[in-house]
Amino acid sequence: MKKVLAVLFLVLLPTLARAVPATVDYIFDGDTFAAYVNLEDGISISVRVRLMNVDTPEMHGECEYEITRANMARDRLAQLIPVGSVVELTKIKDDKYLGRIDAYVKDAAGRDVGEILISEKLGRPYAGGHRMGWCD
Repeated sequence: MKKVLAVLFLVLLPTLARAVPATVDYIFDGDTFAAYVNLEDGISISVRVRLMNVDTPEMHGECEYEITRANMARDRLAQLIPVGSVVELTKIKDDKYLGRIDAYVKDAAGRDVGEILISEKLGRPYAGGHRMGWCD
């Protein structure tokens, strides 16, 4: 698996400076989804994508409030980037979890998906590092 990811990263490396189209496959939660990334020569790979600029509540949260908000964020992400829609990934980088990448994501209308979730109070700005909890 590590070899596959290393090859994937090397294949994506030349595209990191430009936008990469991807087709949404399914939504995990409010800040993570799976997509088919379109590479050169008609090659497509499946990868998990975490929105780089937002943190949303966890689906298996520590309190009812967090779980409720997590479901709202997931449902809104599914509205913004429905399964089958094409999104644009930019500033792609490797994630701390194997098999996942981090990226800024724009919907079909060119809007930053993370910024929308933040503006709608379904997530908080996130730049990496320790995340604050969602429960009092």
